[in-house]
Amino acid sequence: MDIVWKRKGNSKVLEQRERNGVPYLIFPALEEIAGIVHGFSTRYGGVSTEELFSMNLSFSREKNTENVMENFRRIGEAIGFSIDQLALSDQTHTTNVREVTKEDRGKGIVCSRDYSNVDGFVTNHPGVVLATFYADCVPLFFVDPVKKAIGLSHSGWRGTVNKIGAVTIRKMQELYNSDPKDIIAAIGPSICQDCYEVSEDVIEQFRENFDDDIQKELYYRKENGKYQLNLWKANEQVLKESGILPEHILITDLCTCCNPDALYSHRASHGKRGNLGAFLGLKEE
Repeated sequence: MDIVWKRKGNSKVLEQRERNGVPYLIFPALEEIAGIVHGFSTRYGGVSTEELFSMNLSFSREKNTENVMENFRRIGEAIGFSIDQLALSDQTHTTNVREVTKEDRGKGIVCSRDYSNVDGFVTNHPGVVLATFYADCVPLFFVDPVKKAIGLSHSGWRGTVNKIGAVTIRKMQELYNSDPKDIIAAIGPSICQDCYEVSEDVIEQFRENFDDDIQKELYYRKENGKYQLNLWKANEQVLKESGILPEHILITDLCTCCNPDALYSHRASHGKRGNLGAFLGLKEE
């Protein structure tokens, strides 16, 4: 499927792949790491209809659960995993990051979850695929090729201002002895600064939690008293503060709101949308 992407710049840090009529996005730099399976869904290739067209991956937004299950089966077959390998997040804009093991496979999709309020996962277990969900918020991918550990976290403005990226990295350090200098981190498709207007109360929290010398790169004030917030830059700063090397940080060039035909965007659709999925796993040896 030939999707015409509106990109922010010319880096092409993300590339489109397709299998069995299901397009998805990958970071070539992550694809090169041995033992990693990863991808980010688009709107295409599924069976959902109307405003959920077509690859909706949200059970809470669609009454027909079989449609959602079929969508998961299709995206899994395209990227390279089965649905019983998945562990699904329970996102509530927290900074809660949970370790996932093989015992968690299938939770949230083929069996019930025994956890709640989880916006991030880490694991070093082969055969487990982490899954988090989006429609403008920021996906954060983490791969430690040395310790063979991974993390995947959902970072909206609340997760960003409270630095869930840093929490995820610390969790990988504590559990797997990861060195941040070894970790490759990727900021996935999400809303860009040009599309993301926020109010003063949001900006006030960024003023409190980020150093003064970075503030001018995070936002600017408009004549209407609102601000344009740069979640990509804020998350990049969080990763750098946590010890990730600048050359190991991959920053998306695709905005969900700029590409509403191909990606779900809460802002662009005024809330009438499905969910995209980010997937990251360690292949079974």
